[in-house]
Amino acid sequence: MNFESGSIYHVYNRGNNKQVIFFTRANYLFFLNKVRNEITPIADIISYCLMPNHYHLMIQAKELSDDAKHPLSRKLGTLQSSYTRAINNQENRTGSLFQQKTKAVEIYSLYDHFDKNDYLTTCFHYIHQNPLKAGLVMRMEDWEYSSFRDYAGLRKDTLINMQLAREVLDIDWENFSKDSYCVIEENKIQSIL
Repeated sequence: MNFESGSIYHVYNRGNNKQVIFFTRANYLFFLNKVRNEITPIADIISYCLMPNHYHLMIQAKELSDDAKHPLSRKLGTLQSSYTRAINNQENRTGSLFQQKTKAVEIYSLYDHFDKNDYLTTCFHYIHQNPLKAGLVMRMEDWEYSSFRDYAGLRKDTLINMQLAREVLDIDWENFSKDSYCVIEENKIQSIL
């Protein structure tokens, strides 16, 4: 996928054959550290959620000083391949951990003239609702491996760019937690996948 500076993307991938990709708490934290090191220098993280067998990132590709191809695609590959090597070593396994093709859906471009708010807000809430919909928690606040806790004011992480989120998302931040539990229509979910 070719990434464009300034555009916002929903990036996601899952384990081969829907297999587990995170085995321990340390695996989740290791992956988030890899995101910090590989992705945040070239993209702002607006939201994220790591699930036992897949992950979601909502990111904005940063403006770069040169006109070369944006390195985000290559860095996502580095993120996944280095994580796979670590898991293969840990689990005494071989082969690919992730599905071949990482999905990256452009949900907003600086050059688009349609109402971006619906797409962005839908993606943002969809990402955070994953653990709840999967039955992993009763409340989104209880899932440690998502940016929801940061936006709910329960944790101060530096991985996400909260200022950017406040600029690009049409969210009533005073009612963030309550509004986050609203049901998302299936046709809206399909627009961001």
